[in-house]
Amino acid sequence: MRDFKYIWVIGLVVTAAIIIVPIVLFISPPAAKADDPLAHVPVPAPHTDHSALLQGPFTTGPEVTAACLKCHPDAAKQVSMTSHWTWLSQPVKVDGYDEPVAIGKANLLNNFCIGIQSNEAGCTRCHAGYGWKDASFDFTKTENVDCLICHDQSGGYAKAKAGLPAEGVDLVASAQSVGRPTRVNCGYCHFNGGGGNGVKHGDLDESLYYPPETVDFHMGKLNFQCVDCHKTADHNIAGRSISVSVDNANSVACTDCHNEQPHTDQRVNLHTKSVACQTCHIPAGALRDPTKISWDWSQAGQDIPENEHEYLKIKGRFVYETNIIPDYGWFDGTAARYLIGDPIDPASVTVMNQPHGAITDPNSKIWPFKIHHAKQPYDTVHNILLQPQTAGEGGYWTTFDWLSALQNGSKAAGTPFSGEYGFADTSMYWPLSHMVVPSQYALQCSDCHGEGSRLDWQALGYPGDPMIWGGRSSQQSASK
Repeated sequence: MRDFKYIWVIGLVVTAAIIIVPIVLFISPPAAKADDPLAHVPVPAPHTDHSALLQGPFTTGPEVTAACLKCHPDAAKQVSMTSHWTWLSQPVKVDGYDEPVAIGKANLLNNFCIGIQSNEAGCTRCHAGYGWKDASFDFTKTENVDCLICHDQSGGYAKAKAGLPAEGVDLVASAQSVGRPTRVNCGYCHFNGGGGNGVKHGDLDESLYYPPETVDFHMGKLNFQCVDCHKTADHNIAGRSISVSVDNANSVACTDCHNEQPHTDQRVNLHTKSVACQTCHIPAGALRDPTKISWDWSQAGQDIPENEHEYLKIKGRFVYETNIIPDYGWFDGTAARYLIGDPIDPASVTVMNQPHGAITDPNSKIWPFKIHHAKQPYDTVHNILLQPQTAGEGGYWTTFDWLSALQNGSKAAGTPFSGEYGFADTSMYWPLSHMVVPSQYALQCSDCHGEGSRLDWQALGYPGDPMIWGGRSSQQSASK
């Protein structure tokens, strides 16, 4: 009996193990799947040296295109089906409209240079084609597709009015240099939208040509090119911006390469259902180069000292800032959009592209935005925003006469103009997705929780800091 004196202890331990082990396994979070984002980065095709293939001589851009099409016969047709060529979407549903509408740079107003109609020759310096100088441009002539703007690697290619090659460009050298698009190709237009470096986006500027990793981890540390994330098939480049889009088709997301829960700390992974990756990993915009946050067109036309970051007679008064702290809001990837002719309330701020999203919407997450504010012309009788002609003969930049500029622009845009005008307050949202910093510089818990939080929790729909008041699920339950 002495050998079995403590057998009850062994039995108790075994019984406890039978009960406790399943409980521990049940309540312990499963190990996160290993995150291997580099496995999803496309492997570039081997480079083909074109120096012996494209001998020239070439005197025009279309001559280069014709030579390219001898070996790439479908390329121009593919480009002609994309928004880089049409500057329009396929018809999409827009808030307030019964029928789908085709929208894009070709027919939208913004609160920067306002719009291209009547200003085509100036704006289309960044068109992927040649010769779009006015509304008569023939989009069916694919020989006018510009191959070099995306593929030149000589460093000497540039475009002038109507998208034509700039004077002095060596077309033979450009053609012989062609290769896979780089940040320099994409940045030529996308870093300089709105009339200058860094003007529009807040996360795209010339500091990204050759950035250190502290400005952008992917481009600096890993030497990513734009097309590594903005993957391309048949010349259709993935990507979306609510400056010109209202849907999220063909969009790019961090989860194209990363897992939904990529962190080793499960407490951080709990945030990914409600917080966009960008919110923590892009703690600021315009890290090196300043971005425009305000543009007052009503101040244009004065003969006072000029400074490109403060005042220009042709454009008015500006405010630029560097290292901007984003605004935050719920965002589901889609947005409303102001269309030409929509009525406004001049006593209120007209939001040109209000993001869709809400705390009660499971598809929405908290996103970082740059918000750009402006004063721009509107018709005080019809209460609609107006398209001015700014560039070219008869444009405001030549005449400094708002009345004739608005008459010309309204005629081109097909909108009524009473002859009476003022300046209305507008705003535009720019989601931040570039300038991802190394993880050690991402937001920490104290940046958002506790005193001094950069997030306005009540504006986001919480009664207060969710660390105290409860998370999103409690707010969704309360709304039912």
